[in-house]
Amino acid sequence: MIRYHVYMRMSKRKINILAIVGQTASGKSTLAIKLATLLNGEIISADSRQVYKGMDIGSGKVTNQERRVVPHHLLDVASPKRNYTVAHFVRDARISIKTIARNNKLPIICGGTGFWVDTLLYDLPIAQVPPHPSFRKKMTHLNVEQLFTKLKKLNPRRARTIDQNNPVRLIRAIEVETFGTLPNLHKKNQSPYSVTWIGLHPQDCVLKTQIHRRLMSRFTKGMVQEVRHLHASGVSWKRLEKFGLEYRDIAQYLQHKTTKQEMILNLEKNIRAYAKRQMTWFKRNNQIMWFSLPSKAFAYCIKNFKKNL
Repeated sequence: MIRYHVYMRMSKRKINILAIVGQTASGKSTLAIKLATLLNGEIISADSRQVYKGMDIGSGKVTNQERRVVPHHLLDVASPKRNYTVAHFVRDARISIKTIARNNKLPIICGGTGFWVDTLLYDLPIAQVPPHPSFRKKMTHLNVEQLFTKLKKLNPRRARTIDQNNPVRLIRAIEVETFGTLPNLHKKNQSPYSVTWIGLHPQDCVLKTQIHRRLMSRFTKGMVQEVRHLHASGVSWKRLEKFGLEYRDIAQYLQHKTTKQEMILNLEKNIRAYAKRQMTWFKRNNQIMWFSLPSKAFAYCIKNFKKNL
């Protein structure tokens, strides 16, 4: 198999980076691994749940076998009992980028957490608003619908991209709007890196099928048991629900708040809604080259990077 090497002189020019973004279940991880194998790259995960230990099936982490094929960074770097923020991610990702580049390899950022990706690659300012315990305690008395309505009044644009079923993120967004100024996430700074942006955006009917198949596969692999084990190891139900999507709905099911059928239906609906929010975020970036099929994105990247060799 041909291996292409990408060499960079860090002191004289920007580090080349390949960013693979897009919706959940669109095939980003598989594409990243194939490209990393051919382009002599290493992958940096930009997923806000894959950083946590023990959250493997529900977050869609690559397997140990895939990690042996291509080195992956920022997987399993934090305890699910503690918060790992965008500030932690940017700090750790910058270190990984420098390390990968020094080894004459291509850093590949892969993930669907748009806020994290943009903050890293556009060097966006991070809101310096400290926690306000009394304010947060007051906000916890509101349900997610009330929190979302409140944020919508404060910042409609932020409300369009946030997980409206995640009370932690809603409260933090409201806190920042109330006590500080949220960084302008719509104004892109000049990137400190030379980034090639690739986006996967399957047709709606295709993505819907892929979401369903992946969800059923995760149940077969033991996703419910994974959540049960996390709780048994000391992660509270409340904390699990804060992770959103699979962890929230399964935690509610295990607490007998919903039936199994309700859990599955809610999950599929919520994942599709999340995919729409991801596209709302990424569509603002006119530097992204979009592909409906991973195979076309693969061919484009190979051709594009060969020009620079």
